[in-house]
Amino acid sequence: MSEPRPRPRAFRLDDSQVVIEPQAEAIPADANEAPLDEAEREIEIAQQSGMLARWRPSLGALFWSGLGGLVALGLGLWFTQLVEDLFAKAQALGWIAAGLGALALAALLAIGAREIAAIARQSRIAHLHADLARARASDDGAAARVLIARLIALYERRPETAAGRAETQEAVRAIIDGRDLIDIAERALLRPLDAKAQAEIAAAAKRVSMVTAISPRAILDVLFVIAQIVFLIRRIAEIYGGRPGLFGFFKVARSVGAHIAITGGMAVGDSLLQQVVGHGIASKISARLGEGVLNGLLTARVGLSALAVCRPAPFGAQKAPGVSDVAPFLFGAGKDR
Repeated sequence: MSEPRPRPRAFRLDDSQVVIEPQAEAIPADANEAPLDEAEREIEIAQQSGMLARWRPSLGALFWSGLGGLVALGLGLWFTQLVEDLFAKAQALGWIAAGLGALALAALLAIGAREIAAIARQSRIAHLHADLARARASDDGAAARVLIARLIALYERRPETAAGRAETQEAVRAIIDGRDLIDIAERALLRPLDAKAQAEIAAAAKRVSMVTAISPRAILDVLFVIAQIVFLIRRIAEIYGGRPGLFGFFKVARSVGAHIAITGGMAVGDSLLQQVVGHGIASKISARLGEGVLNGLLTARVGLSALAVCRPAPFGAQKAPGVSDVAPFLFGAGKDR
């Protein structure tokens, strides 16, 4: 028989006979949640320590800065000499050259301003990603409200996010917990964008696998895969609000390469055995088909890395997609034939 439960009794706080037993350790609020993937945790650490670290000049940066300055001076002296020679021949030619030079300079300044704005926009998204990860881990409600306001402002000019923004703003007024707020914002605002990005990844992987399977030359395969990867990275950045320019694209591509290196070349949640088996089945049917499947897998993995880098919030309420999620046709290629 079980011991009878003690009945509640009144006691004085200063009674020496009252003994307070230690309580069992409280269960953390996120104990029932699935733990973060180890690769995703490493990505967050890399983004906080690497992407957001203060820039320090390296020897390579100093070299290219000095070389760029010399080239700029040389071009300036050449243009000055050209205008002087044209003025010496005919004053009208000199004024035309000066006007064309001013037009080119204005266009160059506009391009530079656009590049700076694009890089600043990407930096804000990277900071927002790291801050949201930190606020969700600490369940900081005050920080979550500030960060969600920034996330809403990021998409305030996107008509397709109107319903998600309204749902998120309603949740901010009704919910206190920071983790719950971030999860609702992720589902409402980012789930539709995730669907678009995954559709772009699937389409690019399908194009690459089909074209490389029928392409007669290996060099054409390489050029087509590179072009599709460049287009895919830019498209995913645009979906999440990055819109990179030339130098901004290089920054995103470097971050994607770092993401692939951190995850060991595998997208989060994928199985190496599954990919090898899928490629093996296809290669038994046809060598070209096997190459197409392999190139499709490569494109899909790069796209998933771009998704993780360009996304303004880490995967928390939703599971990070894998290659088998966005491109299941690559694993069934051998069976379909």
